[in-house]
Amino acid sequence: MITVNGIAKAKGGLYQVKFSNQEKLVVSEDQLVRHRLLKGMTLEEDEFVEIKKNTRYDLGLQEAYRYISYQLRSEKEVKQFLKDKEIPYEASQKIINQLKELHLVDDLVFAESYVRTQMRLSDKGPRNLKQQLNKKGIAEEITLTALSLYQDEDQGAVALRTAEKALRKIHGKSFKETQQKIRQTLMQKGFEQTTIDWVMGELSLEKETAAETEALTREGDKVWRRHQRKPLRERKQKVKQSLYQKGFDLDAIQQYLEIKEVEDEERAME
Repeated sequence: MITVNGIAKAKGGLYQVKFSNQEKLVVSEDQLVRHRLLKGMTLEEDEFVEIKKNTRYDLGLQEAYRYISYQLRSEKEVKQFLKDKEIPYEASQKIINQLKELHLVDDLVFAESYVRTQMRLSDKGPRNLKQQLNKKGIAEEITLTALSLYQDEDQGAVALRTAEKALRKIHGKSFKETQQKIRQTLMQKGFEQTTIDWVMGELSLEKETAAETEALTREGDKVWRRHQRKPLRERKQKVKQSLYQKGFDLDAIQQYLEIKEVEDEERAME
């Protein structure tokens, strides 16, 4: 037999019950009433085990309520939370079922809310959202249903906003490299190729000769100085290769190299 040695109030409207077997259980008021737990009461071993099992359920349910009160959670997130809180599997499953019956955990509602929020606040395309939903344990069919909210018009607006932001950060690059960087950014954000092509047309990037020449000269001078100890032929080849990889026009590169060669010859004659 196991005797209740004492009962004291705990945080969150719970109670700590001390037993003669040196164990302490934190129980809800509902459990106190259900099992008629009073100081001095004696329990059979199997009754104590049942109370202990129910305690884990009650505590887990209270923790779950707090966890989902801050924001919507997927079923997988709640399961992992309960596991981290060391709630036994059987109690955890019972809690999940209870929350689903109350519509407090619903993966479709969660996924649709997640997509709407990301459309409004983030710079992520549908492929990235799909990956994120997959990590949160959302089933494929539910993910596809939620992503149907992300219409082409919405994708275009978000992608264009993302591209314009990226463009503002690109300075001193060739026209070609600028285009490549914007395309790369949009691909990394998870936008579809058709959306990316539309955005590139909407940006209306124009190749400005003066800016292109300035960028080429700045990049070329860096490489020219870096390889100043190499023979002229090898030095010119290194510069040519580097500038071409950065997207500059071959004729413009050749013109730049001719100017640098003349400048070096003039310095050597001084």
